[in-house]
Amino acid sequence: MWNKRFLAFWKYILALLIFAIVVYYFRFAPVKVESSVAEIGSIIAEVMGTGTLEARIHATISPKISGRITEVLVDQGDNVTKGQVLVRLDAEDLRQQIEIAKAELAATKASLKKAIAQIKSAEATVKEANSTFTRMSQLVDSGAISLDEFEKAQQRMDVANAELNRSESAQIEAEELVAKAEASLRYYQERLADTTVTAPFDGLIIRRYRNPGDIAVPGNMILDIISFKEIWVSAWVDESTMNSLEIGQPARIVFRSAPNKSYKGTVARIAPLADRETREFLVDVTIKELPEKWAIGQRAEVYIQTATKENALLVPSTAIIWRNGKAGFFISNGRHAKWINAEIGLQCKNTVEILSGIKDKEVVIWPTNGGKAIIEHRAVKLK
Repeated sequence: MWNKRFLAFWKYILALLIFAIVVYYFRFAPVKVESSVAEIGSIIAEVMGTGTLEARIHATISPKISGRITEVLVDQGDNVTKGQVLVRLDAEDLRQQIEIAKAELAATKASLKKAIAQIKSAEATVKEANSTFTRMSQLVDSGAISLDEFEKAQQRMDVANAELNRSESAQIEAEELVAKAEASLRYYQERLADTTVTAPFDGLIIRRYRNPGDIAVPGNMILDIISFKEIWVSAWVDESTMNSLEIGQPARIVFRSAPNKSYKGTVARIAPLADRETREFLVDVTIKELPEKWAIGQRAEVYIQTATKENALLVPSTAIIWRNGKAGFFISNGRHAKWINAEIGLQCKNTVEILSGIKDKEVVIWPTNGGKAIIEHRAVKLK
């Protein structure tokens, strides 16, 4: 019995000890913190957005007609010039159609030539018949010829005029056939030209979809081409920053493939439409110099400069803590952390301007483990 009481006593003592250790650790043990001195300096306020590298002019190369691809003369990564031949389709059937159309055109032209010759002959016959009829008219009045001879002269004149009318109709029909044959020839010649696909502008081939032997149809993608005239990053930016953005503002661009280097840019376009779910809108930032290695569609962050200020009181952005929508930070009050409400001004990626709450050369602190809310009134220990 005594042993059981003794064992229970020590279990009770051990539990108290563990409880005391836990209380000390979470309530009284010094918290490791980092610190920084508030200093006067310059700050550049930036709005950050995340997006992808895009080309303003981007086209998909596809044929106007259906056909089998015989040649694809370029590949991904090739630079091309406007008018350069990119793709050829099988054109043998169209060449045969052109030869047939040429033959039909030659035949219709021959028919037209024949109709014109018939008109000339008919006009001569009409002229002769009219002259004879006029002479017969004078003779029949004087009784020199019979009425029967006069009527035959009139009939010959009517037949000659009818033949002229028929020849003229034949000429019109032949001219229409010539025009139709010429249109047919032009159609097949244009279709033949469409078997050769050329570059619409100077640019870079960024994607190849088809190879020789594939069947291509209108709208079927063969190549993707972009223009170098304007390359930009289309970045999604939070709608709360809209009033601070303007076209022409300077910016810097950081690619995820080279996070330690930034490239200069300029705001070129601001979209007047926000995403209803993310509450972000697109801002296109033109890049002035591309990295040595780049790819359309690669991710990048843009930092748009919206304001600058000299002689500002600055602290690291990691020191700022938000409580109920209000900003503040901790300072060391003796050996303990003390909360200070603060009014902040311009903000950039790593620095914040303090308008009130602290003075130049005062020290702000924050915990190394990120547990900012638990250090108030705690003993602190600089890292």
